[in-house]
Amino acid sequence: MRGYGQGNTPSTQTPNAFTASFLDRLAERDEPPIAGDADVAGPWRIDALPSGGFGLFRMGESLARGFAPVTVFPSRWLALLHAAVLPGTGRDPLLLLSKEPDAGGAYPLTLAGGGDDGGDGPHDGPVGLFQLFDEKSVDAMNTLIHLLRSPESLAYVLEAAGSVTLERCGVILDERTAAEPSR
Repeated sequence: MRGYGQGNTPSTQTPNAFTASFLDRLAERDEPPIAGDADVAGPWRIDALPSGGFGLFRMGESLARGFAPVTVFPSRWLALLHAAVLPGTGRDPLLLLSKEPDAGGAYPLTLAGGGDDGGDGPHDGPVGLFQLFDEKSVDAMNTLIHLLRSPESLAYVLEAAGSVTLERCGVILDERTAAEPSR
C-alpha cells in the first residue's frame, strides 16, 4: 500500500481538504490495519485518457486535479474488470483452504471465523472438501464472494461483459428461474 508522499497521494500539488503539514504528521505514525481496505475501496471512476486508453481513478481524483491514474488499460472493459476486483483485494478472504488434509485425505474448506455459509445454519467445521489442494480455485471463489457482496463491483463486471454475454446470460437465468418451484 502507498503511504502519504508516494505515488499519486495528496500533496501540495493536488487538491485535498487536509493540509500537507497535517498529512505529513499523520504519515509519521503507523497505519491502522484497515488502511489497505481504504486504499482500494473506491469508489472508482474510469476516464478516457488524452494519450489513449482508460485510467482508473478514485472518486475525487483525475488528471485535471493533478492525480495520476491508479492503473491504465488500452481497453475500457479491462479497466472495468480492475475496478470490480480492486476493492476486494484489501479484504481478508472469507473461505480458507486447510494446508493439511483431513483423515480421509481431503483438504477442508472453512469459513473465516466460523460464520454462516448461507445454508441451513452456522458451520463450525468444513463447508467443503477439496480432493486436491487448490488455492487458486479458493482465491477465485473469494473474488466472486467480493463481487456478490458489492453491487457496484458486480455492476462493473456486468458492464464489462457486454451486450452479447448479458443477452445469453439473461436467457439462461430466465430458463432457470422459470423452471424453479416457488419456495
